[in-house]
Amino acid sequence: MTTMTTRCPHCKAMNRIPTERVNDIANCGACKDRLLDGMPIEGTTDNFLSLIQSDKPVVVDFWAPWCNPCVGFAPIFEDVAKERNGEVRFVKIDTEAQQALAAQYRIRSIPTIMVFKNGQMVDTINGALPKGQFDQWLNQALTK
Repeated sequence: MTTMTTRCPHCKAMNRIPTERVNDIANCGACKDRLLDGMPIEGTTDNFLSLIQSDKPVVVDFWAPWCNPCVGFAPIFEDVAKERNGEVRFVKIDTEAQQALAAQYRIRSIPTIMVFKNGQMVDTINGALPKGQFDQWLNQALTK
């Protein structure tokens, strides 16, 4: 059985999840809150492939802590993640900490937002957007 490790978005505890159960409802072993839905998940080289191969669409925010537009967009990304709880998964990848993933997906500017379905990228956009525009773009991307 292969596993992936993910950090709880609520209490920051590390949790191991069997990769074959990534589509199930998973709860944190420490705080018992949901791990994979309702809040952005920290994407790493260890868990990213398992996350994007989910039955649910996955929205990924490639960002960096020193990037002002990224920091300004973070609350919008979190709000939309809460609103679309259970329908879509949201993942944040820190391009400073996860340079291999940033290189693999050819991230040249941040924030870069990508939408994946069944492991395949279906759409991408660069730059921070206001919430209304982000929702509109996301609705279109999810129909692809």
